[in-house]
Amino acid sequence: MDPAYQRCSRCIMDTTAPGIHFDDHGTCSFCAVHDRMEAAFPLGQAGLRTVQRHAQAMRRAGRNRRYDCVLGLSGGRDSTYTLWYCVTQLKLRPLAVHFNDGFGNPVAGENMVRACQRLGVELRTITSDWRESKDLKIAFLKASVPDMEEGTDLGIATALYGVAAKENIRHVVIGQSFRTEGIAPLSWNFLDGRYLRAVHRQFGTVPLRPWQPADPGFNLGLKEMFYYAFVRRIKTVTLLYHLDYVRSEVDEIIERELAWQNPGAHYFDDLYQSLIYYLNRVKFNIDRRLFNYSALIRSGQMSREEALERVSHVNAIEDEAVIALCIKRLGLTRAEFEAMVAAPPKTFHDYPNSYAVLRLVRGPIWLMSRLNLIPESAYDKFFNCGT
Repeated sequence: MDPAYQRCSRCIMDTTAPGIHFDDHGTCSFCAVHDRMEAAFPLGQAGLRTVQRHAQAMRRAGRNRRYDCVLGLSGGRDSTYTLWYCVTQLKLRPLAVHFNDGFGNPVAGENMVRACQRLGVELRTITSDWRESKDLKIAFLKASVPDMEEGTDLGIATALYGVAAKENIRHVVIGQSFRTEGIAPLSWNFLDGRYLRAVHRQFGTVPLRPWQPADPGFNLGLKEMFYYAFVRRIKTVTLLYHLDYVRSEVDEIIERELAWQNPGAHYFDDLYQSLIYYLNRVKFNIDRRLFNYSALIRSGQMSREEALERVSHVNAIEDEAVIALCIKRLGLTRAEFEAMVAAPPKTFHDYPNSYAVLRLVRGPIWLMSRLNLIPESAYDKFFNCGT
């Protein structure tokens, strides 16, 4: 083992995460970020007051309109519960939006349809151009970077913003919680439109369609974000930041109320995650469970011992049959895929990106995250979660 190797004494984050550092007690910088966010986004009565304030703002903005908000739905636990909570507890009228890139888990798809039917919510699926989507996935495999889901991650965001712009809806609700998911190290998952375009220019073969406000495609750089946040004044709301969100309790609720079925693993509403976890492990020495389980440890929803035992085994999400299906669906041979696996590892730093510009506007990004103009975790993601 590397003599410089160190694992956090509180969670299970370790020196495989670039930019991590530890205090005198052996506690890592990701725990420090968690604690600051805990203070910034309190739970209990304070959290409920924040949720009600958001709900009132959404109802005011939706007055005399068909919808109060756009809500991102994947069929997984977090988004399904967020939908249930918005409808049954907050009495909101969401428009559920799902982004389909051709790799959805059928179980998650059934969850979405069933949940929307039972709650009386319209489900709108934004299906990407398959040629673009497949080409971007292959381009990021060729780019040899760990954030190989960049196209889908940006596609989800643009689907939500595009529908909100088209329907003139002022709020986008996402089912995300730093207390149960954590925040990925920056170089493991860097979301940036300029970075996507740079990789596409070098490795892509299918032209990306141009940006339009209501049909953004895969275009979401600083200019587009400025348009949605300041011209259209669309706010992003992460309700789960303010709720006592306990996964075991949530499972009981959505199974009972919505007949929800577990897709098989966290994030497995997307079958491509099987390939991502495999490639992250064998090529980049990355186990994405580290930041997920660490969040659950800090939140008291998993013991450190259980987390360490789990990560001592290969993640069950790495299903060889699903990996083979993903490779086939991309139109690659196994030999072509293995050649990509063997290429030298790189990160977003090896391609043109917006990171230097983001650092120059660090203050405004902090303010925008607190005003819900961008996701609340954005500031910490870019500046406090490694390099």
